[in-house]
This record gives sequence, C-alpha cells and structure tokens, in this order.
Amino acid sequence: MPRITPVDPASAQGRAKELLDAVRASLGATPNMTTTMARSAVLEGWLGFNGALRKGSITTADGERIAVAVAQSNDCSYCLSAHTYLGTNIARLDGAEIDRARSFASADPKSAAVLAFAEAVLRTTGGVSDADVDSARQAGLTDAELGDIVGHVAVNVLTNLFNRTFAVDVDFPVVEPRQHAVAS
Repeated sequence: MPRITPVDPASAQGRAKELLDAVRASLGATPNMTTTMARSAVLEGWLGFNGALRKGSITTADGERIAVAVAQSNDCSYCLSAHTYLGTNIARLDGAEIDRARSFASADPKSAAVLAFAEAVLRTTGGVSDADVDSARQAGLTDAELGDIVGHVAVNVLTNLFNRTFAVDVDFPVVEPRQHAVAS
C-alpha cells in the first residue's frame, strides 16, 4: 500500500496540475510515480533533470539499459518494471538485451562500456578509479558521455529511492528484481 496518496490528475491544481499535464502530454499517461511525486517538489526536479538527460549524449537505448541495471541493483520493482516496458516498447531492446542490462552487460560493445562505467559509478558511489575512467575512454566514451552516465545513474537512484520509500504501486507489467547472491 502506498505511503503517500498520489495526486488525482483530474482534481490537481496549481503547479501540480501543470506538471502532471506536461507528463500526460509527453507520455500519454500519468504513471503512479509521477502522481506520487506531485505531492512534493521532486516531480519538477525529476522532469527537469530527466528532460536534460534526454537531450544529452547517451542514447535512449543506453539510458534504458542504465535504468534497468540500476533498478535491479537497488531492488526497485517499480523502476525495473517501468524501464523493462520502456526499454522493450520505446527503445526496442529485445528480451535478451534487457536481461543482460540487469547485470550491467550488453552484446553491443559501446553499450557494454556505458554500462561498465555506470556500474562503477553506482558501486563506488562516485568514487571511481582512474582505471575505470581510462577504460571507459579507451572504449571510446567521450567526456560528455561520462558526465551524462553519472547523471543517468543519479536520476535512477533518485527514482529507485522514491518508489521504494513510498511503496508506489507498480502500474506497468510487473518485473521483480532477481535475488542478489549472498557472499559466504
């Protein structure tokens, strides 16, 4: 059960209405995450950051790969479900590629480099090594791409934390995170 009552888009007022109308115009729907975010300034921040990243150097497909990988790592069913759906239906990733992304992997060499750097950023909470940066550059990633990868990781951590904290109801076909291996 959600811990915050989502805003009903039909009765929203003021800035929440403006933002939810923009979400509906952009996506054709108002997902539960956005109607829940509309209770705070988070929706406006997420829309701005996400919108800027969509104009950045990372492809839509790689953005979805990062989102799937981060959601899997953070055990966020909402985001894993949403980005599996978006990755399949918008970015046109096949099931095998979505499955690989859950492990920060890709059959495409450039996408694999993007995901390897994203994994390093997430794993180290930004404390990547010189070797991580050098490896990404040797794989052909530009400074713009490296910066945008950090942005994609950050915006996905935000949504993972938000959706998990407030138990937002999943309104996409549900995909559950895999169990993480326990170290012995």
